[in-house]
Amino acid sequence: MSEDANTGLGEDGEQLRTVADYQFGGGAGRALFPEDGRFTIKRSSSGRPQQVIGESNRIVSLNVDGRYTLGIEGGRRLLTLSPPRNRVVVGDESEPFVRDGKNVFAKFIDEVDDDLRPGDEALVVHETGDLLAVGRAELSADAMYDFETGMAVKVREGAGDES
Repeated sequence: MSEDANTGLGEDGEQLRTVADYQFGGGAGRALFPEDGRFTIKRSSSGRPQQVIGESNRIVSLNVDGRYTLGIEGGRRLLTLSPPRNRVVVGDESEPFVRDGKNVFAKFIDEVDDDLRPGDEALVVHETGDLLAVGRAELSADAMYDFETGMAVKVREGAGDES
């Protein structure tokens, strides 16, 4: 894997922003990859971007299907978008477990973005608005509200003790 360290995204910038806007909604591209940001792009041997890293942490990884998987840094950046976009909200009972990287179960969900579908990237947020984790939705928004059992979000990365 090769790396391009620079102050911007160069020729990849508009494409990366367009994919983010498509996947997460309008404005997500600029939230994830601001014009004045500093980024490192890790590339595959073929030159395709595989990861975009901010000044300290991974923002996103690019899957071979063209979609992003979020890192905690990417989740923090998407929090700047108007709620409830891409969010699953949990209360105090789940907070310490989710922050440590444990999965989110349907019975503990307080609110959810009505547009969330299985397979979508999700921000798991405490009712106070703090980012707890990022992961992949396993159920639709309706099912998250309706089910009393079952995994709602497969957590990929917890925020740890940070907020």
